Order: sequence, then C-alpha cells, then structure tokens
Amino acid sequence: MFSKRRAAVITFALATAVVAACAKKAPPPPTPVVTVDSTAIRDSINRARMEQMRRDSIAQAEAARRRQQQVADSIANANRMAAEAAEREAGAMRSTITTVVNYDFDKADLRPDTRAALDQKIPILTANPALTIRIAGHTDSRGSGEYNLQLGQRRAAAARDYLAARGIAASRVELVSYGEERPLCQTQDEGCWSQNRRAEFEITAGGSPLRRP
Repeated sequence: MFSKRRAAVITFALATAVVAACAKKAPPPPTPVVTVDSTAIRDSINRARMEQMRRDSIAQAEAARRRQQQVADSIANANRMAAEAAEREAGAMRSTITTVVNYDFDKADLRPDTRAALDQKIPILTANPALTIRIAGHTDSRGSGEYNLQLGQRRAAAARDYLAARGIAASRVELVSYGEERPLCQTQDEGCWSQNRRAEFEITAGGSPLRRP
C-alpha cells in the first residue's frame, strides 16, 4: 500500500516537472549581424565635405564681390561728389567774374562798391591766365546816343584799367560799348537808371575748367 502511494507521488512530481519545462519560454532568436560598408560611408562623408566646400567657396566669392562693389560704389560716389563740388566752385567763380558793376550818373569813375567787385575778380583772373573777358559799358537813356556810346566806352575802359593796374594784362580784356541801347529796365526814374549805368563782364575764352585761386 505504501509503495503504491510513493509511486503515485513520484509520478505526479515528474508530470509537474515536465509541464513546467514545457511552460518555459523559447529562447530569443539570434541578433542578425549587420555588415557595415565603410567605403560607402567614406564616400558619403567626402561628398558632404565637398558640397560644404562648394557652398563656402560660393559664399566667399559672393562676399568678395559685394566688398568690391561697395569699394567701387564708394569711389564712384566720392568722384561724383568731388565733381559736383568742383562744378559748384567753378560756377561761383564764373559768377564772380560776370558780376555787374555800376556807376554814378554821367560818370566813369569807379565807386567803392565797384572797386570791391573788381577786386574779387582779380584772384580768379590771376589764377587762370588763359581766361579772357569782354567788358561792355552801358548808360541810362539820358543824353544823346553818341555821347552815351562814348560814356559806355569810358566806363568799360575804367574797369579794364583798374584790373590792368593790378596785374591783369590789358590784352586779355576786350572792350565794347552799347551806350543806352541795351537797358535792363525802361522806367524813367532813378531806380531804373541806376541799374542801366553799368559795366557787364562776359567770359570769352578759358572759362572751363577754372583753377581755384
């Protein structure tokens, strides 16, 4: 009787062990081995480097082009500003040369303001020896036509002689008289007559370019 029980216990234990063994998880499959193509990796890295070098080269060339353009623009702007300044200065000098001077009634004497205007012309004429001018004498409408032509001539000559006495060759100055023929205004009063009693200056040669005194 005892032997039968013992046999049953052993049988049950063996069965339990078999079931437990069967219940264990199957082992995981082996990890696949990945083969790395080192040549392909190197080629990919090299291509990336070459592409970056190309982009860097393009960026550097563009930066250099922009710098060159900025320098060129700066030079062009400076030249333009210098040319404009020179033209303004030349215009101011031409304006000084062509400034009209005035005279008192029936006189060719130089007034203080007339002398001052002539004094401003002298440095420009001295600095530009090729510059020649024409001085035209004018009068108001009073007096005869012949007398006014002579008066206009004396006024122009007085201005020329003043310049010549200060070193401007008389040969550089042409004289002409229009007398009363070219009035600035026609009103018969002193305000108008005073404007007509004048000497006008015209540049006849050597006016471009003008050298600064």
